[in-house]
Amino acid sequence: MKSLDRYEREVLGAYEKGALVSVRPTKAQLAAFREAARATFVKNRRVNIRLSAADLMDIQARAYEEGGPYQTLIASVLHKYVSGRLQEKRSRLSAGETSAARKRAAR
Repeated sequence: MKSLDRYEREVLGAYEKGALVSVRPTKAQLAAFREAARATFVKNRRVNIRLSAADLMDIQARAYEEGGPYQTLIASVLHKYVSGRLQEKRSRLSAGETSAARKRAAR
């Protein structure tokens, strides 16, 4: 199992103490959640982009780390960028270990 960060340890501790309480959303909240999900997850356009082989390999490696398909990762990053919620998270692949970084260093 991967090591837990501080927030995850807090949630696990609260769960183990029985401090977490299930909350039922109202009908209005459920309707709002459904509408937000529809607006967020509708994928009705196709986009083709060209990437360097090294960048694609790094994206695929990151997607593997995250446990999902690389196309979904790309779509998620783009969505977070345009909505202003993109935050950089340190990867287990350090900058010096990625194939793109190795190619740049070889130049």
